[in-house]
Order: sequence, then structure tokens, then C-alpha cells
Amino acid sequence: MSFHQNPVALLQKLIRFNTVNPPGDEAGCIDFIKNLLEEAGFETTILAKNPKRPNLVTRLPGTGEAPPFLLYGHIDVVTVGNQEWQYPPFEGLIREGFVWGRGALDMKGPLAMMLTALIRCQTNGYKPKGDLILAVVCDEEDEGLYGADFLTEEHGDLFEGVRYAIGEIGGFSMHVSGQRFYPIMVAEKQKCTLKATIKGPSGHGSLPLRNGAMAKLGILLNNLNSQKLPIHITPVVKRMIEGFASGMSFPANIIVKQLLNPFLADLVIDLLGDNGKFFESVLHHTVNATIVSGGDKINVVPDQITLELDGRLLPGAHPSELIREINRIKGTDIDFEVTTYIPGPGEVDLALFPLLASILKEFDQKAIPVPFLIGGATDARYFSKLGIQTYGFTPMILPQGMDFSKLVHAANERIPVEALEFGVNTICQLFNKYGLN
Repeated sequence: MSFHQNPVALLQKLIRFNTVNPPGDEAGCIDFIKNLLEEAGFETTILAKNPKRPNLVTRLPGTGEAPPFLLYGHIDVVTVGNQEWQYPPFEGLIREGFVWGRGALDMKGPLAMMLTALIRCQTNGYKPKGDLILAVVCDEEDEGLYGADFLTEEHGDLFEGVRYAIGEIGGFSMHVSGQRFYPIMVAEKQKCTLKATIKGPSGHGSLPLRNGAMAKLGILLNNLNSQKLPIHITPVVKRMIEGFASGMSFPANIIVKQLLNPFLADLVIDLLGDNGKFFESVLHHTVNATIVSGGDKINVVPDQITLELDGRLLPGAHPSELIREINRIKGTDIDFEVTTYIPGPGEVDLALFPLLASILKEFDQKAIPVPFLIGGATDARYFSKLGIQTYGFTPMILPQGMDFSKLVHAANERIPVEALEFGVNTICQLFNKYGLN
């Protein structure tokens, strides 16, 4: 198999570009992909808000019998700082049946699948029903301002007519209760950062002081740690939980169904242990304290402290709802203000889900596909502004005991060699079947 059609070799090359964001510096990697595509016969367009942070768009023309279809992925990765790796994170080594390195899962591995699938179609002279558009973007691991935000705001015409897209995160196998589930992302939470200004009396550090700003901060942090925000059952999560329950045997199916009971859901989450964490974030708005600022001198009790919080809203919710829920448990007099609110995709269009599910079942007879709401945010929020529904669909079959979520952004990120070819084959089949109905 030539290099151009070998997803393993391609991933190794991509990993060897250090595109940690910040600063990103994706230009070298994008240039490599540009040359790769042009050697395979594609025309490419480079678009950049900053020359060091370019994006690439290419298109495989179709017959026009179906609307154009979008594939997109990001080439930047998160830091490896303060992590202990078994193998160097930027060498793309193959060891123990895996390709190791930062980005193997998020998302240079999936991008290698997309590139390989597209190049195979071009090489084989295949004409899809609709144009296949590939966007390789920068800056997803920060705010996407140089990547998907820039593309959709300044060059939205490139995606005219597109209704559906595939991107991260989904299509990976997940072993639960002896079954092999494949969550396919169809929705995501919304980013909402908050700032709390905590005030109290000041004084000399040598004198006892009660109920100061520090004490109020402690009460707030303790309450956020010990109390959960209310349960919310959104339509996507309802369908997701029903999908998991339908694939399980008794009594696991009955237990999982209780996640749809607001009075029992938190108890079930605790009973499920590690698997419960998977469901916790999609049943609640969440908030985590991340940055504390205050105090200038060791012997002066500060009269004001600033606390920054990373909040994530369920689809359709507004920041005022999150603040209202926090106010019920904060335990002290603190005001919150919204510092960032990035609305997520709106109403979910599940029309393509049956096709994606059928393809997974075709390649893995034990597959149980379920729609999935992710607890974080992706570039789907930007493409949704153009009316594009994204599905997290970069399929990979993972060995039992391998937890996708625990390896993303973590030390020893890796992907099975076999999973890469599995992903290429499923994406190629999607190209074959898209637009047939």
C-alpha cells in the first residue's frame, strides 16, 4: 500500500509535527497535507487569519445527485507538559499494536482516516453522489478563532448547500455490561465561563478575622464540590440512555433506565462508578472552579477575591439558568457574571443517524450504535451557524479495557493500528452510501 493510502504511516507523519496549541504553529503540518493532497490530484485552498495558523479546504467533485457533504478535523493538539509518557509523544512510534503520540485519538488519527478515505476515492476514480469537502482546521484546542470560526464567518460560501458533516468525537467502541456500544456524537454542551467577585472585610494578617472573602470562597468551593446541580433530561440524552438500556440484559437495563428518573438519577450515577461519570455530565449543567486571584501581601487579609469558573450548559439552556442553579447552593452572598458564552448547535437533526448506525453494524456485527451528547465543545458549534448538523463519526474499534475518554489529552495517548483501517473502511462506505436514499 502506498504512503498516500496508508493511514498508519500518515498518522505517524502527522504526530511528528509539534502542533501544541498554544502556540499552534500548524503551518508546517498544513503544508505537508497540502502537498499530500495535490500529489493525489486534489486542488487545495489555504485560508488564514494568521499565516502561522492556516486552514486547508479541498473538494472531491460529485455527480450532483446529493447535497455536498463535509468532513472536518483539527490539526492542533494539547500540551504534553507535566505528563510522564511511556514512549516519546511526538515520534509516532508503533509499539504493542498501537500508534503512540499526542493527537493519536484527538484528532490526528481520525484526520488520517479522513484523508486516506478521500485519497482512496480519488485514486479509484470514484464519483460520490454529492461533493465531498474536507476542511483541515487549526486552533480547535483553544477557541477556534483562527480555525473554524474564521472559516465559517469569512468563507462560509465554501460550504454552501452542506447539510451534514462528520467530525469528532464519536464512532469509537465502548464496552459496557458485556456489550459493544458505539456512541455517535449528535449534540454538545455549550461553553459558559463565569466570574465570581467575593468580597469581605480586610485586616492585618496577625489578627483573627471571620467571614472574610477567603472564608466565603471556601464555603462556595465546598458546596460546589459536595452538591450536584439539578438533573435535566434532554431529548438526545433520553434517546441515548434508552439506546444503552436496550442493548443490556437484566438487571443492568433496568438500572440504566432509572437515569431517566430525576429522583433516582444521581443515585444510579453513583452506583455505576466509573461508568456513571459518563452519564453525569450529560444530565447536568456543570461548573468547575479553575482560576483564583486575590491578595497582594502575605500579612494583609484581602477584601476581594476573584474566582473564574468553567461552566458547560446542556443544549438549549441559557447562562441565566446556570447562575440560578449555582445561587441555590453557593451558601454565601456572591455575585456571578458571565464572561464568555458560546452558544452550541441548536435543534438536532438525526436524519443521517440510521445510515451511520447501519454502516457500523455492517463492519461490526456486535455494534450497538447510540446517539451521544458530549460534555465538551467542538468546532460543530461554528459549522452549525451555517445550518450544518455534525455527527461525531470517526469509527474505531477499541480493545476491551481501553477507555477513549481517559486517553484523550492524557499521557500515553494511542490508537490501535487496526482501528485506523477500520475507520477508513467505514468512512469509505459512508461515501458509497451517502445520497442513495
